[in-house]
Amino acid sequence: MKKFIKSLSLIGLIIVSACTEKTDMEKMMDTVNQQTIKDHIYFIASDELKGRNTGSPEILEAADYIATQLETYGAKPVEGADGYFQSVPLRKKSPATSGSFSYAGKNFNLNDDFLIVDGKSGTYEGEVVYLEYGQAEDYEGADVKGKIVFAKAGDGNTSDRRAILRLSRAKYELARQNGAAGLVEFYNSPATPWAQLGFTFNRVNITLDPEGDDKEIIPHLWLKDLNNANQRFMMTRSLKRASLTIEGMVNEMTKDKNILAMVEGTDPELKKEVIMFSAHYDHIGVGRPNAEGDSIYNGTRDNAIGTVTVLSAAENIAKYPMKRSALFVLFTGEEKGLLGSRYLADNPIVPNEEIVFCWNSDNGGYNDTTISTIVGLERTTASQFIKDANEAVGLEAIDDPAGEQGLFDRSDNVSFARKGIPAPTYSLGFRAFDAEIMKYYHQAGDNPETVDYDYLEKFFKSYVLASRMIGNAPERPFWVEGDKYYDTGKKLYGMN
Repeated sequence: MKKFIKSLSLIGLIIVSACTEKTDMEKMMDTVNQQTIKDHIYFIASDELKGRNTGSPEILEAADYIATQLETYGAKPVEGADGYFQSVPLRKKSPATSGSFSYAGKNFNLNDDFLIVDGKSGTYEGEVVYLEYGQAEDYEGADVKGKIVFAKAGDGNTSDRRAILRLSRAKYELARQNGAAGLVEFYNSPATPWAQLGFTFNRVNITLDPEGDDKEIIPHLWLKDLNNANQRFMMTRSLKRASLTIEGMVNEMTKDKNILAMVEGTDPELKKEVIMFSAHYDHIGVGRPNAEGDSIYNGTRDNAIGTVTVLSAAENIAKYPMKRSALFVLFTGEEKGLLGSRYLADNPIVPNEEIVFCWNSDNGGYNDTTISTIVGLERTTASQFIKDANEAVGLEAIDDPAGEQGLFDRSDNVSFARKGIPAPTYSLGFRAFDAEIMKYYHQAGDNPETVDYDYLEKFFKSYVLASRMIGNAPERPFWVEGDKYYDTGKKLYGMN
């Protein structure tokens, strides 16, 4: 009889437990709180953090604050990380104060004729070797050790400035790895005016440098050659030697870091699949004062809000774990060229093939408080979950309405999309990149008191609810067939 009563009691407990199990909606409502959202944003976008510029002491303070919140919520350090951090090897370089360059007796003037992309103060001289576009295949059979490599900028196909810069950085690393004494690229793309390029390079810049102080920094120049005259001159010289002098250029490694934390999933099988929640927490620091004399670019919209979106998901999932595991990542260096995300994608702590979805959050601003804008909404099979979550909280999810901006390729999501990981970006509601967006985008007026917190509460709820729906779904999300990254994804996950 006692065994029978005990069995009935156990059955009763199971029934009660089943009846009281909260839905994903109820779990979301339990943790997403407007005051908490506001408190986080007011600190991260405060004047005290001076715009969280990459390489600054203030971004390190922001990193400590974010890591503390993740730890408080119960998210755990990721095995292989340094506590809650991944050091990102960034080199800060100041521009040269003067410089000279000559080739086969022909002299070129700094800024008018050539720009210094990278390097350090010193005098360099050496034999020249021409390597077409200076890509990996061009080095096959070539002896470049101790020589200055000359190559065309770009790859002969793209005229996009960002793409040419990415290629240029890869060429620089190839030249260093092959023992070259320097790299000179002939720049002949009319897409970006030479004066604009000068503005880009003649200021303090930050670049990824995995070798740090352990490898020689070699000079890297862009030589203006819009009509290919300099290339023709080079090809007709019998004496192929170049000399270069750089003065006033200083390099130093920063202490920047990505922030990582994890919550293990509850399903024995699905927990092997990881949903990554990401945002960048850097902004652009202190700059030109506005009409009110404010010179601190607080970066409330871009991207304190995105950072706190991820914190909100972490708070919820740490309290109510999903079937799939959750990885929370906050990146440094996004404003300097997606540096933090590029480094993690190339140096993963959680293997890329275990990450089945990158749920990025990044913002420029908003001009419609009835919607969420998801850049890449229809590119993955998670789109219906996102739409349903928005509808549940009174919003509408729309895809990127400003394709001309190339937003998918301008945020940290693309670092992982290129690896094959489905990676849309969750953004505040905008229907166009109009004057309302530009009023605050990278402006000193982007302060915490200028945003609508009633709207933000809905926005955060939609993100967290969609996160739970994706994390608990029977099927993992993937690229829609035909997407440019579909085949890359199949290869990454061994689906071929």
